[in-house]
Amino acid sequence: MNSKTDIIVVGTGVAGLFNVLNLPRNKRILMITKAGVDASDSFLAQGGICVLRDENDYDSFFEDTMKAGHYENDKASVDVMIRTSPEIIQNLISFGVDFEKKNGQFVYTREGAHSKARILYHQDLTGKEITSKLLAEVKKRNNIRILEYTTMVDLICENNICSGVVISNEDNEISLLKSDYVVLATGGLGGLFDNSTNLQHLTGDAIAIAMKHHIELENISYIQIHPTTLYSKKKGRRFLISESVRGEGAVLYNQNMERFVDELLPRDVLTKAINEQMEKDGSKYVWLCMKEMGAEVIRKRFPNIYHRCLDEGYDVTRECIPVTPAQHYFMGGIKVNLDSKTTMEHLYAIGEISCNRVHGANRLASNSLLESLVFAKRAATHIVKNYESLGFRKSLVDLNDFRDLEQLRLDYKKIILDEIERSSAIE
Repeated sequence: MNSKTDIIVVGTGVAGLFNVLNLPRNKRILMITKAGVDASDSFLAQGGICVLRDENDYDSFFEDTMKAGHYENDKASVDVMIRTSPEIIQNLISFGVDFEKKNGQFVYTREGAHSKARILYHQDLTGKEITSKLLAEVKKRNNIRILEYTTMVDLICENNICSGVVISNEDNEISLLKSDYVVLATGGLGGLFDNSTNLQHLTGDAIAIAMKHHIELENISYIQIHPTTLYSKKKGRRFLISESVRGEGAVLYNQNMERFVDELLPRDVLTKAINEQMEKDGSKYVWLCMKEMGAEVIRKRFPNIYHRCLDEGYDVTRECIPVTPAQHYFMGGIKVNLDSKTTMEHLYAIGEISCNRVHGANRLASNSLLESLVFAKRAATHIVKNYESLGFRKSLVDLNDFRDLEQLRLDYKKIILDEIERSSAIE
């Protein structure tokens, strides 16, 4: 395959899907995804999505985000995210997204480090609700094509201009896909870690590829740990117990069944407290208790968590569950401006792989879906406003560079981990 399209979007999570839905229908768009179309971390998001409830909430929303991020956030990015949030929610509703309501009014919940309840949700499956509705809309559009089980292994670029991607399919066949613009929406890098809430195929390859082409990165060592994932001796992805569980009243106990911490502290602070308690107890987990909510509330508000814990042998309506911290979210990434433009021309980055500095050093709960959507739309708007066709350029890519894909993947992993370690040492 050696073809040309208008825009290539790498990734089918909320950022990639919302981006293409905001691009013109007269543009030929190709989406590629490393696994199945629904195998993104966006589907796994449980808690909810933040929104500015009214102007009276602006100052506290802004301060909560900045404080959680240790004031390393970019103020302009935070402002854009917050002020755009009502528009984004209306966009989602227009695509059929169903948020919890009572008597016709939205119900808001609160999570750790939020001073007010400002989070919209759909049971404990908010990410699935949003992503599935966006995907359904994408599938209706004749100008959008999706290639599943297709991996980006490099960018096609020359003189700091991106003109497509190099891909491999399930049979490890290499192809060149050329385009006028490329949007990276490849997600996080949890697959690099033994304990992570991320899907294991999300290994941050775009970071290594960006380094190869001297595309600027930022805050590469800013990796968030989620304080409460279900403890298991099994290998593989860790099941996240949403922060909204604690926001609705769940409490943490040590091995003596004593509360030891304020459960609504920012994630990094709470993670530190849990790690210290586990060290004191000589244990690999602490206990999370949801029982006081009542069985009916738990089954209605957190059905996914309830059933998953049952599968693991725990009835959260009757007993505590063991929880432990695990890698969760990447706040650093490919450096972008307020329009999600990278330092390479015709190349954008959105979602978790990008770094617009909105999260600072620690992401505030339920800002991830919002941030991804806000800046995905801004990327689409900027592309449309500044569209410039590159024509069909001759590629200088040497396909012999991709003969050993397994070694290439190992090389990418080493490059990323080495850079994270180097950046951590500098800080």
